[in-house]
Amino acid sequence: MPGTVLLLAASPVGKSRLVDAASVLPVLAAVPPAVLSGTDTANVVELADPLEPQAVLTRLRAVAATPGPLTVFIAGQLALDRRQHLPHLALARTTPATVRYTALPWQWIREEFRLRSPGSTTLLVDLHADAEAWGWLRTHALDSGRNNAVFGRIAPPPSRRTVAVPAYMKTIATILRSGWRPPVEQLHQQAFTRLGPEAYGDVVLTVPPAPVAVPGGFASRPPYRPEMPRPQAPDRPKAPDRPQEDPHVQITAAVQAGRHQDADALALAHEQAATRAHGVASEQALHWSEVRADLAMFARDSARSCRIWLTVAETRLTAGQSPDAPTVEKAVDRAHHQWGQVRDKTQAQELGALLAQLRARVPGRRPGALENVRKQLRELQATPF
Repeated sequence: MPGTVLLLAASPVGKSRLVDAASVLPVLAAVPPAVLSGTDTANVVELADPLEPQAVLTRLRAVAATPGPLTVFIAGQLALDRRQHLPHLALARTTPATVRYTALPWQWIREEFRLRSPGSTTLLVDLHADAEAWGWLRTHALDSGRNNAVFGRIAPPPSRRTVAVPAYMKTIATILRSGWRPPVEQLHQQAFTRLGPEAYGDVVLTVPPAPVAVPGGFASRPPYRPEMPRPQAPDRPKAPDRPQEDPHVQITAAVQAGRHQDADALALAHEQAATRAHGVASEQALHWSEVRADLAMFARDSARSCRIWLTVAETRLTAGQSPDAPTVEKAVDRAHHQWGQVRDKTQAQELGALLAQLRARVPGRRPGALENVRKQLRELQATPF
Protein backbone atom coordinates (compact mmCIF):
# COMPACT_ATOMS: atom_id res chain seq x y z
CA MET A 1 0.00 0.00 0.00
CA PRO A 2 1.38 3.45 -0.89
CA GLY A 3 2.62 5.58 1.99
CA THR A 4 2.14 9.26 2.74
CA VAL A 5 4.80 11.69 3.95
CA LEU A 6 4.21 15.11 5.50
CA LEU A 7 7.18 17.47 5.66
CA LEU A 8 6.37 20.31 8.08
CA ALA A 9 8.98 22.98 8.82
CA ALA A 10 7.84 26.03 10.74
CA SER A 11 9.41 28.84 12.74
CA PRO A 12 8.67 32.53 13.30
CA VAL A 13 10.13 35.31 11.22
CA GLY A 14 12.01 38.13 12.88
CA LYS A 15 13.45 38.29 16.39
CA SER A 16 11.31 35.44 17.73
CA ARG A 17 13.02 32.86 15.51
CA LEU A 18 15.18 30.35 17.38
CA VAL A 19 15.72 27.88 14.55
CA ASP A 20 15.80 28.03 10.76
CA ALA A 21 13.44 25.09 10.39
CA ALA A 22 12.82 25.43 6.66
CA SER A 23 16.54 24.99 5.91
CA VAL A 24 16.07 21.23 6.25
CA LEU A 25 13.44 20.96 3.53
CA PRO A 26 15.81 20.97 0.52
CA VAL A 27 17.77 18.13 2.12
CA LEU A 28 14.61 16.12 2.81
CA ALA A 29 13.24 16.88 -0.65
CA ALA A 30 16.35 15.28 -2.17
CA VAL A 31 15.37 11.94 -0.60
CA PRO A 32 13.16 9.71 -2.79
CA PRO A 33 9.58 9.62 -1.44
CA ALA A 34 9.65 5.84 -1.05
CA VAL A 35 12.76 6.12 1.15
CA LEU A 36 11.16 8.83 3.28
CA SER A 37 8.14 6.60 3.80
CA GLY A 38 9.75 3.18 3.92
CA THR A 39 7.16 1.91 1.40
CA ASP A 40 7.34 0.98 -2.28
CA THR A 41 5.68 4.24 -3.32
CA ALA A 42 4.65 7.37 -1.43
CA ASN A 43 3.00 10.75 -1.81
CA VAL A 44 4.73 13.76 -0.25
CA VAL A 45 3.04 16.86 1.19
CA GLU A 46 5.32 19.79 2.07
CA LEU A 47 4.60 22.79 4.31
CA ALA A 48 7.33 25.43 4.54
CA ASP A 49 6.94 28.20 7.14
CA PRO A 50 3.11 28.19 7.06
CA LEU A 51 1.31 31.32 8.21
CA GLU A 52 -2.03 30.10 9.59
CA PRO A 53 -2.79 27.30 12.09
CA GLN A 54 -5.98 26.43 10.23
CA ALA A 55 -4.08 25.87 7.00
CA VAL A 56 -1.79 23.41 8.78
CA LEU A 57 -4.80 21.73 10.39
CA THR A 58 -6.35 21.20 6.95
CA ARG A 59 -3.21 19.40 5.76
CA LEU A 60 -3.04 17.34 8.96
CA ARG A 61 -6.60 16.16 8.43
CA ALA A 62 -5.92 15.31 4.81
CA VAL A 63 -2.88 13.13 5.56
CA ALA A 64 -4.58 11.60 8.61
CA ALA A 65 -7.34 10.34 6.35
CA THR A 66 -4.98 8.39 4.10
CA PRO A 67 -5.23 4.61 4.57
CA GLY A 68 -1.58 3.57 4.33
CA PRO A 69 1.50 4.21 6.47
CA LEU A 70 2.00 7.86 7.40
CA THR A 71 5.39 9.39 8.19
CA VAL A 72 5.49 12.96 9.52
CA PHE A 73 8.70 14.98 9.67
CA ILE A 74 8.38 18.07 11.90
CA ALA A 75 11.12 20.67 12.35
CA GLY A 76 10.40 23.82 14.28
CA GLN A 77 10.08 25.75 17.48
CA LEU A 78 8.12 24.85 20.61
CA ALA A 79 6.36 27.61 22.56
CA LEU A 80 3.70 27.91 25.28
CA ASP A 81 0.63 30.07 25.15
CA ARG A 82 0.40 32.51 28.04
CA ARG A 83 -3.16 31.66 29.04
CA GLN A 84 -3.20 27.86 29.35
CA HIS A 85 0.55 27.15 29.17
CA LEU A 86 0.08 24.46 26.53
CA PRO A 87 2.71 23.54 23.92
CA HIS A 88 2.39 24.95 20.40
CA LEU A 89 4.39 24.70 17.21
CA ALA A 90 5.32 28.29 16.39
CA LEU A 91 4.42 29.43 12.87
CA ALA A 92 5.68 32.29 10.74
CA ARG A 93 3.64 35.02 12.45
CA THR A 94 4.06 33.75 16.00
CA THR A 95 5.46 36.00 18.72
CA PRO A 96 5.63 35.23 22.46
CA ALA A 97 2.48 37.30 23.01
CA THR A 98 0.45 35.74 20.18
CA VAL A 99 1.19 32.02 20.56
CA ARG A 100 -2.43 31.21 21.40
CA TYR A 101 -3.70 32.75 18.16
CA THR A 102 -0.91 32.30 15.61
CA ALA A 103 0.75 28.97 16.52
CA LEU A 104 -0.40 25.38 16.03
CA PRO A 105 -1.52 23.68 19.27
CA TRP A 106 0.46 20.47 19.64
CA GLN A 107 -2.72 18.74 20.79
CA TRP A 108 -4.13 19.21 17.27
CA ILE A 109 -1.40 16.90 15.98
CA ARG A 110 -2.26 14.34 18.63
CA GLU A 111 -6.01 14.56 18.02
CA GLU A 112 -5.90 14.42 14.22
CA PHE A 113 -3.90 11.17 14.30
CA ARG A 114 -5.84 9.68 17.22
CA LEU A 115 -8.19 7.57 15.07
CA ARG A 116 -5.53 6.16 12.79
CA SER A 117 -4.73 2.46 13.06
CA PRO A 118 -2.18 1.70 15.79
CA GLY A 119 1.30 1.34 14.36
CA SER A 120 0.51 3.14 11.08
CA THR A 121 1.87 6.59 12.03
CA THR A 122 5.46 7.63 12.69
CA LEU A 123 6.57 11.10 13.76
CA LEU A 124 10.18 12.27 13.42
CA VAL A 125 10.56 15.49 15.38
CA ASP A 126 13.31 18.11 15.68
CA LEU A 127 12.23 21.00 17.90
CA HIS A 128 13.94 23.87 19.70
CA ALA A 129 12.10 25.04 22.80
CA ASP A 130 11.97 28.64 23.94
CA ALA A 131 12.83 29.41 27.57
CA GLU A 132 9.30 28.98 28.89
CA ALA A 133 8.66 25.75 26.96
CA TRP A 134 11.99 24.36 28.13
CA GLY A 135 10.95 24.94 31.73
CA TRP A 136 7.57 23.31 31.06
CA LEU A 137 9.33 20.19 29.76
CA ARG A 138 10.85 19.69 33.19
CA THR A 139 7.52 18.39 34.52
CA HIS A 140 5.65 17.47 31.34
CA ALA A 141 6.14 15.08 28.45
CA LEU A 142 5.23 16.20 24.94
CA ASP A 143 2.18 14.05 24.24
CA SER A 144 2.03 13.11 20.57
CA GLY A 145 -0.60 10.36 20.84
CA ARG A 146 -0.58 6.86 22.25
CA ASN A 147 -0.90 5.10 18.87
CA ASN A 148 2.01 6.89 17.18
CA ALA A 149 5.70 6.04 17.05
CA VAL A 150 7.63 9.20 17.96
CA PHE A 151 11.37 9.71 17.58
CA GLY A 152 13.43 12.86 17.72
CA ARG A 153 14.69 15.52 20.07
CA ILE A 154 13.78 18.79 21.75
CA ALA A 155 16.78 21.09 22.09
CA PRO A 156 17.13 23.93 24.60
CA PRO A 157 17.08 27.55 23.43
CA PRO A 158 20.19 28.48 21.44
CA SER A 159 22.57 31.22 22.51
CA ARG A 160 21.33 34.77 22.35
CA ARG A 161 21.24 36.26 18.85
CA THR A 162 21.89 32.80 17.43
CA VAL A 163 19.53 31.02 15.05
CA ALA A 164 19.97 27.26 15.37
CA VAL A 165 19.65 24.67 12.64
CA PRO A 166 17.57 21.46 12.79
CA ALA A 167 20.71 19.31 13.03
CA TYR A 168 18.90 16.11 14.01
CA MET A 169 16.55 16.31 11.03
CA LYS A 170 19.36 17.20 8.63
CA THR A 171 21.26 14.17 9.87
CA ILE A 172 18.20 11.98 9.33
CA ALA A 173 17.90 13.32 5.78
CA THR A 174 21.60 12.78 5.11
CA ILE A 175 21.34 9.15 6.20
CA LEU A 176 18.26 8.60 4.03
CA ARG A 177 19.94 10.13 0.97
CA SER A 178 22.01 6.96 0.78
CA GLY A 179 18.86 5.39 -0.69
CA TRP A 180 18.28 2.92 2.14
CA ARG A 181 15.89 3.43 5.03
CA PRO A 182 16.83 1.46 8.15
CA PRO A 183 14.17 0.65 10.76
CA VAL A 184 13.10 3.89 12.38
CA GLU A 185 14.62 3.01 15.77
CA GLN A 186 17.97 2.34 14.07
CA LEU A 187 17.67 5.50 11.99
CA HIS A 188 17.07 7.53 15.15
CA GLN A 189 20.06 5.96 16.92
CA GLN A 190 22.35 6.57 13.94
CA ALA A 191 21.36 10.23 13.88
CA PHE A 192 22.22 10.76 17.53
CA THR A 193 25.49 8.90 17.16
CA ARG A 194 26.47 11.33 14.41
CA LEU A 195 25.36 14.38 16.40
CA GLY A 196 27.63 13.40 19.28
CA PRO A 197 28.08 15.82 22.22
CA GLU A 198 26.12 18.54 20.42
CA ALA A 199 22.93 16.78 21.50
CA TYR A 200 23.83 15.66 25.03
CA GLY A 201 21.58 18.29 26.60
CA ASP A 202 18.53 17.53 24.48
CA VAL A 203 15.31 15.86 25.55
CA VAL A 204 15.22 12.72 23.40
CA LEU A 205 11.87 11.40 22.22
CA THR A 206 11.79 7.62 21.90
CA VAL A 207 8.32 6.10 21.68
CA PRO A 208 8.30 2.85 19.68
CA PRO A 209 5.39 1.85 17.44
CA ALA A 210 2.12 1.06 19.13
CA PRO A 211 0.81 -2.51 19.18
CA VAL A 212 -0.66 -3.62 15.87
CA ALA A 213 -3.58 -5.94 15.41
CA VAL A 214 -2.73 -9.61 14.82
CA PRO A 215 -4.94 -12.69 14.75
CA GLY A 216 -6.05 -13.45 18.26
CA GLY A 217 -5.23 -10.05 19.74
CA PHE A 218 -2.46 -7.47 19.64
CA ALA A 219 1.26 -7.87 19.23
CA SER A 220 3.03 -6.40 22.21
CA ARG A 221 5.46 -3.53 21.92
CA PRO A 222 9.10 -4.57 21.84
CA PRO A 223 11.02 -3.74 25.01
CA TYR A 224 13.09 -0.61 24.82
CA ARG A 225 15.12 1.81 26.87
CA PRO A 226 15.15 5.46 25.84
CA GLU A 227 18.60 6.90 25.17
CA MET A 228 17.85 9.83 27.42
CA PRO A 229 15.04 10.42 29.85
CA ARG A 230 11.98 12.42 29.31
CA PRO A 231 11.93 15.12 31.96
CA GLN A 232 10.98 13.44 35.21
CA ALA A 233 10.52 15.46 38.36
CA PRO A 234 8.23 15.53 41.37
CA ASP A 235 5.18 17.73 41.48
CA ARG A 236 6.27 21.30 41.70
CA PRO A 237 6.76 22.20 45.36
CA LYS A 238 4.83 25.22 46.54
CA ALA A 239 6.51 28.28 47.93
CA PRO A 240 6.78 28.08 51.73
CA ASP A 241 5.57 31.62 52.40
CA ARG A 242 3.00 32.13 49.63
CA PRO A 243 1.62 28.69 48.75
CA GLN A 244 -1.18 30.15 46.68
CA GLU A 245 1.28 31.31 44.02
CA ASP A 246 3.32 29.08 41.72
CA PRO A 247 6.93 30.27 42.02
CA HIS A 248 7.71 28.87 38.60
CA VAL A 249 5.47 31.55 37.07
CA GLN A 250 7.40 34.29 38.90
CA ILE A 251 10.71 32.79 37.84
CA THR A 252 9.62 32.58 34.20
CA ALA A 253 8.52 36.22 34.28
CA ALA A 254 11.89 37.26 35.72
CA VAL A 255 13.77 35.36 33.01
CA GLN A 256 11.64 36.87 30.27
CA ALA A 257 12.36 40.33 31.69
CA GLY A 258 16.09 39.63 31.74
CA ARG A 259 16.26 39.63 35.56
CA HIS A 260 18.34 36.48 35.76
CA GLN A 261 19.79 37.20 39.20
CA ASP A 262 16.30 37.70 40.66
CA ALA A 263 15.15 34.43 39.08
CA ASP A 264 18.09 32.53 40.54
CA ALA A 265 17.64 34.11 43.98
CA LEU A 266 14.01 33.01 44.07
CA ALA A 267 14.88 29.47 42.98
CA LEU A 268 17.71 29.35 45.52
CA ALA A 269 15.32 30.34 48.32
CA HIS A 270 13.03 27.47 47.41
CA GLU A 271 15.96 25.08 47.09
CA GLN A 272 17.15 26.00 50.58
CA ALA A 273 13.63 25.69 52.03
CA ALA A 274 13.20 22.26 50.41
CA THR A 275 16.60 21.17 51.75
CA ARG A 276 15.65 22.17 55.29
CA ALA A 277 12.29 20.45 55.06
CA HIS A 278 13.18 17.29 53.16
CA GLY A 279 16.96 16.91 52.96
CA VAL A 280 19.62 17.75 50.39
CA ALA A 281 19.02 14.54 48.37
CA SER A 282 15.24 14.85 48.31
CA GLU A 283 13.44 15.18 45.00
CA GLN A 284 11.99 18.47 46.24
CA ALA A 285 15.44 19.97 46.76
CA LEU A 286 16.94 18.45 43.63
CA HIS A 287 14.06 19.80 41.57
CA TRP A 288 15.06 23.34 42.52
CA SER A 289 18.73 22.57 41.88
CA GLU A 290 17.81 21.51 38.36
CA VAL A 291 15.73 24.67 37.93
CA ARG A 292 18.79 26.73 38.92
CA ALA A 293 20.93 24.82 36.42
CA ASP A 294 18.53 25.74 33.64
CA LEU A 295 18.37 29.35 34.86
CA ALA A 296 22.14 29.55 34.58
CA MET A 297 21.84 28.26 31.02
CA PHE A 298 19.27 30.96 30.21
CA ALA A 299 21.67 33.54 31.68
CA ARG A 300 24.41 32.20 29.34
CA ASP A 301 26.50 31.11 32.34
CA SER A 302 27.43 27.66 31.04
CA ALA A 303 30.10 27.07 33.68
CA ARG A 304 27.66 27.59 36.56
CA SER A 305 25.02 25.48 34.83
CA CYS A 306 27.54 22.68 34.30
CA ARG A 307 28.67 22.84 37.93
CA ILE A 308 25.11 22.60 39.25
CA TRP A 309 24.31 19.63 37.03
CA LEU A 310 27.48 17.90 38.21
CA THR A 311 26.43 18.51 41.82
CA VAL A 312 22.96 17.13 41.14
CA ALA A 313 24.44 13.97 39.62
CA GLU A 314 26.85 13.47 42.51
CA THR A 315 24.07 14.00 45.04
CA ARG A 316 21.87 11.42 43.37
CA LEU A 317 24.69 8.88 43.20
CA THR A 318 25.66 9.49 46.82
CA ALA A 319 22.03 8.94 47.80
CA GLY A 320 22.19 5.48 46.26
CA GLN A 321 20.65 6.03 42.85
CA SER A 322 21.95 3.75 40.12
CA PRO A 323 24.38 5.14 37.52
CA ASP A 324 21.90 4.12 34.80
CA ALA A 325 18.93 5.79 36.51
CA PRO A 326 17.29 8.22 34.06
CA THR A 327 17.59 11.16 36.48
CA VAL A 328 21.30 10.52 36.97
CA GLU A 329 21.98 10.13 33.25
CA LYS A 330 20.03 13.29 32.52
CA ALA A 331 22.10 15.31 34.98
CA VAL A 332 25.41 14.07 33.55
CA ASP A 333 24.26 14.57 29.95
CA ARG A 334 23.16 18.12 30.71
CA ALA A 335 26.46 18.82 32.47
CA HIS A 336 28.32 17.46 29.43
CA HIS A 337 26.34 19.69 27.09
CA GLN A 338 26.93 22.82 29.17
CA TRP A 339 30.62 22.03 29.56
CA GLY A 340 30.91 22.11 25.80
CA GLN A 341 29.74 25.74 25.91
CA VAL A 342 32.34 26.93 28.45
CA ARG A 343 34.83 29.28 26.80
CA ASP A 344 37.11 30.04 29.74
CA LYS A 345 40.00 27.56 29.53
CA THR A 346 40.67 27.38 33.28
CA GLN A 347 37.01 26.69 34.07
CA ALA A 348 36.75 24.22 31.20
CA GLN A 349 39.72 22.24 32.49
CA GLU A 350 38.43 22.20 36.07
CA LEU A 351 34.91 21.19 35.13
CA GLY A 352 36.13 18.76 32.50
CA ALA A 353 38.18 16.86 35.07
CA LEU A 354 35.09 16.52 37.28
CA LEU A 355 32.97 15.50 34.30
CA ALA A 356 35.48 12.84 33.25
CA GLN A 357 35.29 11.29 36.72
CA LEU A 358 31.51 11.22 36.51
CA ARG A 359 31.49 9.91 32.93
CA ALA A 360 33.59 6.95 34.05
CA ARG A 361 30.74 6.03 36.41
CA VAL A 362 27.83 7.23 34.25
CA PRO A 363 28.71 6.58 30.60
CA GLY A 364 25.15 7.25 29.43
CA ARG A 365 23.27 5.70 26.53
CA ARG A 366 25.42 7.01 23.71
CA PRO A 367 28.79 5.48 22.92
CA GLY A 368 31.93 7.57 23.13
CA ALA A 369 30.86 10.12 25.76
CA LEU A 370 33.79 9.48 28.10
CA GLU A 371 36.31 9.46 25.27
CA ASN A 372 34.86 12.74 24.02
CA VAL A 373 35.55 14.37 27.40
CA ARG A 374 39.07 12.98 27.55
CA LYS A 375 39.80 14.12 23.99
CA GLN A 376 38.59 17.65 24.73
CA LEU A 377 40.68 17.75 27.90
CA ARG A 378 43.80 16.70 25.98
CA GLU A 379 43.15 19.46 23.46
CA LEU A 380 42.70 22.02 26.25
CA GLN A 381 45.97 20.98 27.86
CA ALA A 382 47.79 21.25 24.54
CA THR A 383 46.45 24.75 23.89
CA PRO A 384 48.49 27.62 25.39
CA PHE A 385 46.68 30.15 27.54
